[in-house]
Amino acid sequence: MAAGSGVAPVPANNEILVQKARVLHLVSAGASWFIWIAGLSLVNSVIGMAGGNVHFIVGLGISQLVDAVAHQAGSAGIVLDLIINGIVAGVFVLFWQFARKGQRWAFLIGMVLYSADAVLLIAFQDWFSVAFHGYALFRIYNGFKGLPALRQLESAAAQSSGAPIEPR
Repeated sequence: MAAGSGVAPVPANNEILVQKARVLHLVSAGASWFIWIAGLSLVNSVIGMAGGNVHFIVGLGISQLVDAVAHQAGSAGIVLDLIINGIVAGVFVLFWQFARKGQRWAFLIGMVLYSADAVLLIAFQDWFSVAFHGYALFRIYNGFKGLPALRQLESAAAQSSGAPIEPR
C-alpha cells in the first residue's frame, strides 16, 4: 500500500486475534456482573428466609422487597418468594448469557433494570447497596463500551482470514 493513501493498514491476523481476545475479555468481565447479581440475590433470599439479617450489597433490592412481603405471608409466601426471586434471578442469568456473547440489548436492558433497582434501594435508604449498584453499573458499562471494538475486530478478522498469505 502506498504511503499517504489515507487507508489504514489491516493488522496481521495474529494481532487482530490478540486484540479481539482482549476486547472479548472486557465484554465478558462486564457481562459477568449479571451472574453475580443473580446468584447473590438468591443467596440473600435464602438468608432472609432463614431469618438472617445479613445481605450482599450486590444483590437486588426487589428481591429484598419480595422477601419482606413473603415473610409476612407465612409458608405460602416462602414458596412464592422462591418462585418470584427465581424468575428475577433467571432474567439476570439471561442477561449474562446474552451479554457475554456481545448482545447489545442484554447490556442495555440489564443496566436499565439494575438502575431501577438502585432507585428502589434509594427509597429504602440502603446507601451502601446504592453505591455498590453504581459501581457495578460502571463495570457493566465498561463491558458494553467494548462492543463496537469487538464488532470491528470481528469484521477485520473475517476480512483477513480470506486474504492470501504474503511474506514479510
